[in-house]
Amino acid sequence: MNQFARLAIEAGPLAAFFVANSQAGIMTGTAVFMVAITIALAVSWRLERRIPIMPVVGAGFVLLFGGLTLWLQDDLFIKIKPTLVNLLFAIVLFVAHVTRRNVMKRLLGTVLNLSDDGWRTLGIRWAWFFLLLAVLNEVVWRNFATDMWVNFKVFGIMPLTLLFSAFQAPLIMRHQLPDEPAESGPAA
Repeated sequence: MNQFARLAIEAGPLAAFFVANSQAGIMTGTAVFMVAITIALAVSWRLERRIPIMPVVGAGFVLLFGGLTLWLQDDLFIKIKPTLVNLLFAIVLFVAHVTRRNVMKRLLGTVLNLSDDGWRTLGIRWAWFFLLLAVLNEVVWRNFATDMWVNFKVFGIMPLTLLFSAFQAPLIMRHQLPDEPAESGPAA
């Protein structure tokens, strides 16, 4: 799948949430988000015959906390979802760092070929970043109106994540290993 399609599948549900919230409020936005993320997972499966773990975890949280939001008619649940997801990712990466397990390599090893030190450094950086996102989400939803929180979720978290990812390029380049040559058959 090309990068544009992947971005559309990953960002599409968030865009649908933003539009629905701006037109009809947080409850409708939450319902649309739940439907859109389910469709995105189905499309991802259809195109690749697999679904990466991060979107599955994210969708699970959207469905759980979105369902609680709608069932209890309380937007608290959809607002704390990003905090809990980011805390979960941070905890997994911090624990992996302490136990010297290479979670980042498992997640991104088909895309990047880094030294073990590079993977460890990348993992701890992402752990701190996820923790920062959790704190920022808490500050915004607790101190600003719901529409401002939605704007932050769409126009704050995504750009911050893209910017943070871009800043990892020097680390990735410094620790990138050469691709292993393909095995050739016997010489003729």
